[in-house]
Amino acid sequence: MTSRELVAHPHGPRPYAGAAVFGGVIWACGQVPARRDGSVPEEIDEQVRVALDNLEDTLRAAGGSLRTLLKLTVFLADLGEFDAYHQAYLDRFAGIDLPPRTTVQVAGFRGTKRIEIDAVAAVGSEETNRHED
Repeated sequence: MTSRELVAHPHGPRPYAGAAVFGGVIWACGQVPARRDGSVPEEIDEQVRVALDNLEDTLRAAGGSLRTLLKLTVFLADLGEFDAYHQAYLDRFAGIDLPPRTTVQVAGFRGTKRIEIDAVAAVGSEETNRHED
């Protein structure tokens, strides 16, 4: 039987794991657009980029990458921002096969966050085209 491995959050101590790995699959915690210093960008396109950068950090810490994503669920505070979110998403995934994705609107988030990304990925060593800040 394979045991579950909990992976620490890559941005420092949190009251939850950054991801769980079981049977070669990574279950990442929800990724929000908070930078390491706690600040949150104002515009939705930048929030998408930061959330995806955070996701990439979490996947790498767990042994995966954006290229090993199996499924994304994206929660938006306002589906009226879908076009801007979608374009930033496509820009960030340029050159990477897009994983299955579900996007839904939620009632709201804490503070100024307007997006959260839930992800499942495979453990793998494929290289990513990391966007550096």
